[in-house]
Amino acid sequence: MSHHFISDLHLSEDTPALCQLFTKTLQQWQGQIDSLFILGDLFEYWVGDDDDSAFLQPLLAAMQQFSRHTPLQVMRGNRDFLLGEGFSQRSGAVLLEDPYLLQAYGQRYLLSHGDALCTADTAYQQFRAMSRNPAWQAAMLARPLAERHAIAAQARSQSEAAKQQQGLSAITDVTDSAVLELLEQYDWPTLIHGHTHRPATHRHQQGSRQAERWVIRDWHGTEGAYLRLDASGLMALPLG
Repeated sequence: MSHHFISDLHLSEDTPALCQLFTKTLQQWQGQIDSLFILGDLFEYWVGDDDDSAFLQPLLAAMQQFSRHTPLQVMRGNRDFLLGEGFSQRSGAVLLEDPYLLQAYGQRYLLSHGDALCTADTAYQQFRAMSRNPAWQAAMLARPLAERHAIAAQARSQSEAAKQQQGLSAITDVTDSAVLELLEQYDWPTLIHGHTHRPATHRHQQGSRQAERWVIRDWHGTEGAYLRLDASGLMALPLG
């Protein structure tokens, strides 16, 4: 048995192949693993738990079926930070706070989406603080559903334009100082996160303390990936 970690699927009505891969993967893993952790940006955007978009129905149904047999935990990301209790009821998933400390196989693993560690991007950190404010979220969710979709679509378009222009700039990666501060705060566990779209394994050290940082590969095109954790440790594996 094992724990599996995925992140940054960015599922939407424009990604039918990835949506199919996700439901297929849930069917394959159901009852076969200890638990599944989805560490943020499961969806390209989430405009509220009342979203009735047609593409969501089979995804939520597959999650609900999976959760009846295998624990399912979901962390909010920078695209789906409005996930709430309504989503939990529709999907059967338990929402995790960020960061979340997991103890497994005698080791400690700190789980995060990873966006809070990108402290060089000050403009995004200001938006992150604002968008996590309960009053801001309540005001956003009070808007008509169609208006929320329009706002999300505009934000998505702007984000894609910025990616095309800048690519993977250094400002969108984590900073060493933020990582070291977080590791120190939690007494140097292994850190697992997504968000940056830079899959790799890093080793951080400060004095005599050290820890590994695993970055989960994002899903795109027709392919996905996951981290598998069992008694022998962590391993990055492909899907699709």
